[in-house]
Amino acid sequence: MRFHSVGIAAVLGLCLSSPVVHAADLMDNLDLAGNVDLLDFPDSANLAALVDQRAMVQQQGQANQALIDQGGQSLLGQIVQAGSSQEAFILQQGMNQIAMISQQGYGNQAYISQVGAYNQAQIIQNGTYNGARIEQSGEGLQSSVTQYGNNQSVLVRQYR
Repeated sequence: MRFHSVGIAAVLGLCLSSPVVHAADLMDNLDLAGNVDLLDFPDSANLAALVDQRAMVQQQGQANQALIDQGGQSLLGQIVQAGSSQEAFILQQGMNQIAMISQQGYGNQAYISQVGAYNQAQIIQNGTYNGARIEQSGEGLQSSVTQYGNNQSVLVRQYR
């Protein structure tokens, strides 16, 4: 019995001294890639000096759909898709707004709608059949959604 309690104490000591494991670490090893961020937000205060309206779509894979619709001043929309059968939509009206979507996997859906000024929204999806929607109306709103895994859905609505 003494050997058993010593073994449990040793295992418990190892568990308490090891780093915390997050759920994303159990799904993917994205943390091993270092600081690789596909979507890097520029400073929104200086956005007007950088761009009047800019839309960028980058796709790798098959049957991906992307749409960026912008009206106003100093708007930036970016969609990056790697995989197949994914949908991404960005709709922006107003000024000094940034919206970015990154999708890796299969069957993911993402939608960002912003009306107003100085708003930022970002959706990152890595997996299959994830759905994310951000709706913002007002000024100075920020939202970010990150999904790792499969069959997740989220809706963010902000109004000011």
